[in-house]
Amino acid sequence: MSRTALIVIAVLLAACVLVAAAALAWRGWKRWRRARKLRERHGDQVRYAFIVNPSKPQAQRARLYIERFCKQHGIADIEFIETTLERDGRVCALEALEHGADVLVAVGGDGTVRTVASAVGGTGHILGIVPIGTGNLFARNMGIPIDDIEAALTVATSRGERLVDMGRMALLDRPADDHAHAFLIIAGIGFDADMIDDTDPQLKNNISWLAYFAGAMKHLFAPKYRGTITITSDDDTARTITNVHFRTMLAGNCGQIPMFSLMPDASFDDGRLDFEIIDTSGGILGWANLFGDVMHQTITGKAQQSPISTNSTMDQIQGVSAEVRLEKPALAEVDGDMLGESDHIRFTIEPKSLCVRVPSKDALA
Repeated sequence: MSRTALIVIAVLLAACVLVAAAALAWRGWKRWRRARKLRERHGDQVRYAFIVNPSKPQAQRARLYIERFCKQHGIADIEFIETTLERDGRVCALEALEHGADVLVAVGGDGTVRTVASAVGGTGHILGIVPIGTGNLFARNMGIPIDDIEAALTVATSRGERLVDMGRMALLDRPADDHAHAFLIIAGIGFDADMIDDTDPQLKNNISWLAYFAGAMKHLFAPKYRGTITITSDDDTARTITNVHFRTMLAGNCGQIPMFSLMPDASFDDGRLDFEIIDTSGGILGWANLFGDVMHQTITGKAQQSPISTNSTMDQIQGVSAEVRLEKPALAEVDGDMLGESDHIRFTIEPKSLCVRVPSKDALA
């Protein structure tokens, strides 16, 4: 190889190194600038309670980081409460409220956020989020950083706030239940709950939400559900659908999940839930049509089926509540947490009942 060629190669390699270094420096500067702007809004003289899910692999490291962060930023009035199998985020949050907490920070995944929110909603207290789960769907919808614990902590301990809706699912055939179960993203009965229930937790830890596809395959040809659904709109008019057959019924507060839009019209602050009644026929053809419908919604951003769909239906109705009576019990889930089987379910919405710490637009610019 000639000397000239070697010089050219060396110059190209040096250029590549410089470009890579510049890109890394730019990313680092952006992260520093974001954190600095968020820190400018510190100064809360409040009591913080951090509700930590210790089952998450990053939990212990996150707790140590939070302790160091609070010490560095002069936040002295803090408390840590860890969830257990017997004491979920709701129970821990109620304890923190009794101890005088002003801001309750959920340190975990969507399940921890959901259960802490269940106690915080409607109290006037504030919810912060430090996402260390696999999906972190609500944090994503709120614009909270999911890959930068310092930025998430800065948001949780700053002054940016937003009022959002919170959904509730009540299992009416369980008189022993002392509360309706909160959800911030999507609750459902039928196929979606069966899919989640059959998803391997270890596989989910490894490949995140993609693990749900493995659980879904086990229930593609399961029997359909049948019952009566009554949906009440925000003008108090009710629509009743009798003898309805469906694979799954969803109630959405947020409709966006990674890569897909399940409910394009769903908004977490419009005071309504988006109900979606889904059915398929014709075996694999129906499921293929349904996938096409979801892709059509994702691409167009509109709550409508693909014009070429023939063996699937996605009835989408907005309302403030829905009551479902089934001929046989179906599994129910809220934000991916299983609630067991029920044949009498009520969905409701609590408009703007939850105050969430969020980044301001200029802070993340």
